[in-house]
Amino acid sequence: MLLREVDWRGMELPPNTPNARPSAAVTVNNPARAAELFEQSVAIMARLRAPGGCPWDREQSFDTIRKYTLEEVYEVFDAIERRDFPHLAEELGDLLLQVLFYAEMAANEGHFTIAEVLDHLNRKLVRRHPHVFGEEASRAAGNQADVDAAVEGSSAAVLRNWEEIKLAENRAKGAPAGGTGENLPVSRLDGVQRAMPALAEAAKLGAKAQKSGFDWPSWRDLLPKLEEETRELEAEAASDDPARKPAVEAELGDLLFTVVNLGRHLGVDAEMALRGCNRRFRDRFREMELAAERPLEELGPDELEALWAGAKRKLAVEGQK
Repeated sequence: MLLREVDWRGMELPPNTPNARPSAAVTVNNPARAAELFEQSVAIMARLRAPGGCPWDREQSFDTIRKYTLEEVYEVFDAIERRDFPHLAEELGDLLLQVLFYAEMAANEGHFTIAEVLDHLNRKLVRRHPHVFGEEASRAAGNQADVDAAVEGSSAAVLRNWEEIKLAENRAKGAPAGGTGENLPVSRLDGVQRAMPALAEAAKLGAKAQKSGFDWPSWRDLLPKLEEETRELEAEAASDDPARKPAVEAELGDLLFTVVNLGRHLGVDAEMALRGCNRRFRDRFREMELAAERPLEELGPDELEALWAGAKRKLAVEGQK
């Protein structure tokens, strides 16, 4: 079956699907309406970049837009964490704008168009889901891995197939999945992208190594390792020699890597844990500022510690941690 023969109609999640979240009013996607609006978005982006369009948009490049992409991703994160769904719809639009912007710039330079972006996405989704679209459609979309499409409702089996198909894709490209483009030996860790936040990369590296049996037996076994890495960091940091800074950075990295893997063993995502900690710190610090009778800069360590403890107690009573 060719990819274009896949029947895309009715692929929105119906209200009675087990995975659908029950709600007072179920919203169902309208593919035709979405396609119409997407076409408008593509046309608007092309107009902004065209001669006589927006001077600012026309001046932008891949390098100047990158920072905005990262900002938009974290604004999406923030809206999700606050369950601010009206705002989330807007933020997802802003994130989609980044994709349209990159695609239009690529088209201007003769590299590719938004149609090729969508084609890559659609083919990837079909070839990595043989259990949904069928093995014939998956192979027509480029799957070269031999996987068992009969996953029988197992998410773990789906993930195993996904990784096997992904690895086969990258072997066919002649480059490791990590995207270095270098002629290096194939490693199980090649499937972990470098282009992600360091905390997420560390967790994925640990999870990949675990599948080969290279891991700590339990989270308790990581506690002595934390102490060991802390002692090594302390030993390096005790020196005032600026030449030791790379060693201090390396030891701090080892400590962070161990903490991330402790979170993995506990079933806690380190990135999400740190974001939660950052939110609590913001809330507590704000309470300190509100409770202080004088500017914080004028207070001593004991007074600041007392304000911090008071802020923690107050927020705990209000249901925050």
